[in-house]
Amino acid sequence: MTKHGLHQDHTQAWVIQTWLSFILSVGATSIGILYLPVDNWVKGYMGMGLVFTVGSTISLTKTQRDTYEAKKLTSRLDDAKVEKILAEHNHLNL
Repeated sequence: MTKHGLHQDHTQAWVIQTWLSFILSVGATSIGILYLPVDNWVKGYMGMGLVFTVGSTISLTKTQRDTYEAKKLTSRLDDAKVEKILAEHNHLNL
């Protein structure tokens, strides 16, 4: 993994592993729902639950990432302001 500031790039193996994990878990759960010995309306309800759970998980993850990025940007701006004030202060004291 190479570092770019505070950001680390993901390896290709990690990306493949996460996609496979997602596909296998959703696929296995979907197959399990299809083969349940219940009426189709129960299967449909469980399928909708699976879809909404995956969708809300993606939304939550994106929101968490956006919040993290915003805090990181705010922190960088605050650091830049402090650096500017210190540079001006040091320049005036010379």
